[in-house]
Amino acid sequence: MKYIQNFWRYRFLLAELVKKGIKLKYRRSYLGIVWSLLEPIMTTIVLTVVFGTLFNNKDRTFPLYILTGRLLYSYFSKSTKAALKSIRSNAGMIKKVYVPKYLYPLSAVLFNYVIFLISLIVLVILGFVVGVYPAWYWIKLALPLFILLVMTYGVGMILATVGVFFRDMEYLWDVFLMIIMYTCAIFYHPERLLKSGHAWVLKVNPLYGVIGNTRNIVFGNSLDWSSMFYAVAFAFITLAIGLYVFHKKQDEFILQI
Repeated sequence: MKYIQNFWRYRFLLAELVKKGIKLKYRRSYLGIVWSLLEPIMTTIVLTVVFGTLFNNKDRTFPLYILTGRLLYSYFSKSTKAALKSIRSNAGMIKKVYVPKYLYPLSAVLFNYVIFLISLIVLVILGFVVGVYPAWYWIKLALPLFILLVMTYGVGMILATVGVFFRDMEYLWDVFLMIIMYTCAIFYHPERLLKSGHAWVLKVNPLYGVIGNTRNIVFGNSLDWSSMFYAVAFAFITLAIGLYVFHKKQDEFILQI
């Protein structure tokens, strides 16, 4: 109850930090928030041309397949990197006034989540273009999208803690993100890899389960509950570890930033 009351007390500051993050992201940008819609469209066009040609994929819905994975991975990537830098980038405020430090990585994850939700408009538009129309079962998207948020915050809290004491984590995480990207099956259908005996490469990545089940809902297929349960377990275990580690080390942040 103590932590809940403390969070409620600073809810307005959290909202301001989220607004600040959105404003700073599009500062000096002529397109502003519109860029969050244009960027995934342009990226999807390029990826469809390149990988559609490379894999000789003529499926009309292939752009929607790519866009779905691209949006979810992009959110995870941007949010975790923002959370990693959140404590050091707010060092000035941390040194001057008391604010619960967990608000900084949380706001980094949340403001990117707001932008991510806005960018889902592109998913609906492209669905109409390729003939995959929104249906009542799309309400199930709330489950994988919520798990994605929890997973991202959990990973972000761990990275935010490690990043204060180990500055090179910022560069190492870029390498890990590249590995995660290629094991999310964003640009290719995973059937060949799954049949080749290397299924573990995808299944060990919890983000693949979130992306795969999001695609299943969009295309009207049944959920893969095994990968979904694995993603849920990973998300909440990671969140618990992240909160614990952050709480234990937060008093030492002031000595490192």
